[in-house]
Formats: sequence, C-alpha cells, structure tokens
Amino acid sequence: MKALRNFLDKVKPSFEEGGKFHAFRSVFDGFETFLFVPNTTAKRGSHIHDCNDSKRAMSMVVIALLPALLFGIYNVGFQHYLVNGEEASFWACFAFGLMVVLPKIVVSYLVGLGIEFIVAQFKGEEIHEGFLVSGLLIPMIVPVECPLWILAVATAFAVIFAKEVFGGTGYNIFNVALVTRAFLFFAYPTKMSGESVWVTTEPVCGVGSSNSLVDGFTGATALGQAKGAEGTLEAITNAVGEPISTMDMIIGLIPGSIGETSVIAIALGAIFLLWTGVASWKTILSIFVGGGVTAYLFNMWGANPIMQLPWYEHLLLGGFCFGAVFMATDPVTSPRTDGGKCIYGFLVGFFAVVIRCLGSYPEGMMLAILLMNLFTPLINYCYKQSNINRRLKRVANK
Repeated sequence: MKALRNFLDKVKPSFEEGGKFHAFRSVFDGFETFLFVPNTTAKRGSHIHDCNDSKRAMSMVVIALLPALLFGIYNVGFQHYLVNGEEASFWACFAFGLMVVLPKIVVSYLVGLGIEFIVAQFKGEEIHEGFLVSGLLIPMIVPVECPLWILAVATAFAVIFAKEVFGGTGYNIFNVALVTRAFLFFAYPTKMSGESVWVTTEPVCGVGSSNSLVDGFTGATALGQAKGAEGTLEAITNAVGEPISTMDMIIGLIPGSIGETSVIAIALGAIFLLWTGVASWKTILSIFVGGGVTAYLFNMWGANPIMQLPWYEHLLLGGFCFGAVFMATDPVTSPRTDGGKCIYGFLVGFFAVVIRCLGSYPEGMMLAILLMNLFTPLINYCYKQSNINRRLKRVANK
C-alpha cells in the first residue's frame, strides 16, 4: 500500500490545477479517496473534524451486503439445478450463479459510475460516492432473468432522473436503487413479474444443466402464489411443488430476487450495520413492528388469501427484510430525528403490507419506501419545528 501511495503522490500534480491531466482531476480524486482516507479535515466551524468520509460509510454498507449477495449467487444456481432435476455440489451451484449475477453487477457499475464520472467532469466536482452502494443494490433486487440491456436502461434512468437532476448524492429525494426497480416494474412488467423471471432454466455460457424441467415446476415466488390464490390460501410451494416451511423462508432457498430471499444473510448484514453505527435500529425495528401489526390485523380480517398469510411470514417473504435493512435506512432519503425514524419506519411497514393485501401487486415494500421517501422532508420539518417550539415555550415560561 505504501508503494501505491507513493505512486499516487508522484502523479497527483499532473491532475491538479495547471497539470496536463487537469481535465481528469475528478476521476483521479475519485480513485484516490476510494483507496485511501483523505488526509484533510475541516479546521474550524461546525463541521465534524474527522477524516472518515461518506465513502467509508458506503464501504461499510457494501461489506454488509456481501452475505446476501453471496447467498443469492448460490441460490440462483441451486434453483437452476433443482428445477432441472439434478443434484449439484455447492461449488457447481455457486459457479452457475456467478455466471448469471456477475454480468448484472458489471453492467450496473459501468453504467452508473460512467454517468457519475461524466457528470463530475462536466461540473468540475469530485465524484459522488453514493453509487458504490446503489450499484450493488440494483442487481440484487431484480429477477435473475432480467435482461442486461433493460438493466442498463433502468440504471441510467435512475442515476440521471432520480439523483443527478437533484444535485447528486445527498440531494436525491428517492432511493436510487428503488427508482431503478420501479422503472423496470412499470416500463417492463413482463420482465419483473410472472413465473418465468425468477429462475434461470437454461445453461449460461456452457455452465449449467440442459435437462428438461421436472414435472410441477413453478417459478412463482411465495408472495406471488399467495396473491394469485383463489378462495382460501393454499400451501405455498417451492420451484418443484414441495411445500415451503418457515425455516425454508428463513434460510432462503426459494425463488425470488437475487439478494432478497435469505433472512439469515440479511440479518448478518443488519448486525454489521448496527455495530458500525451506519444504520438506525429505530428505523429497522419500527418497520417490523408496523408490518407485523398490520399483517396481524389483516389476519383477523382474512378477506382474501394473502390476508390469510400468517403475519410473521409477511415479514420473512419478498423484499420486506432486505428493504427494511438496506433500503429504508438510506441516510439521505430517511428522517434524521429519532422520533421521525420511528414514524417513518412504522409507516413503511404499514404501507408495505397494505399494498400487498389490498393492491394489485404481491410485493409492496418498494412502493412503501418510495412513498415514505416523499414524506421524509415533511417528517424532518415537523419534528425540528416541534423541538424549536418546545424550547421557545420553555424559555418563555422562565
């Protein structure tokens, strides 16, 4: 690392004002601050006098995402061999999943960071670091069969219209990764729902099984089955028609988006985020309380099959856990005050279950978080104003 530091110090003058590569100063700054903690801090004023910047926080989130990502890669291969009626080793499943997932990650980062670099160069500013996380989140929340060109279009749309037009990282109103998913969901609905998008059945680059599908194959997610049931809720099954238990939902070997199926892997990421102080436990806990209470009330009503789904299964299935830990806790698009985090989180959980049970979509977490992103400035304002009024009243009483 010392040799790399010396090399960067040697070439740095060429990228500074007056240097022959000055036009690429933003690009150099982005790579330097990604590799090394900046050695400059604020000297006065109300700033935090610390070298730890937002790139370090984003890096913590990326590390927290790794368990869910690695499990998702394995699950892609596991589902493939399962529906083709073959037994495969752990490494065979992982290798197949890697061949499917890695191109999506590469496309996401190439498109998103490419736009970030172009905008930074045009503005003459440093490269925003927020896409370090968004670039990994986007591939993890899409179906495994999402075409790469559609993913590229959606990523470009989200980065430009949900982030850069607002001023970049720290100014965006909506979560960028969720805007990508929303764009895909409404622009290409057949690529985001149904029974053919959640499990890869064909070989990829010569890797995988080419056998015919086993009898009873269904690619529908558990929530999709519950939403599509008629009359009373029938047993939810996996891709080959076997009943899914609560433990299966916790482990995550079921059809779904790449990174959203394993509660255990997501929980490991949550523990890391809470330990490092990057995420707020108030937001996460409030989401589960809001979702659990709402689902329990719908259980008592039981007017349709998905209302009959046990309340705790609402919290385990779909994108509920993943959204609660990695999406709703986004520091830019969620409230800053403690009380605001509780209200925000409770309403996210509430609306997620309401959309599932009363709306047309089996998954409601995406729309619930985007809706509450819209109300985050209002929540922040109300709580700050309430604190100001309370202090003014206290001073007046004295």
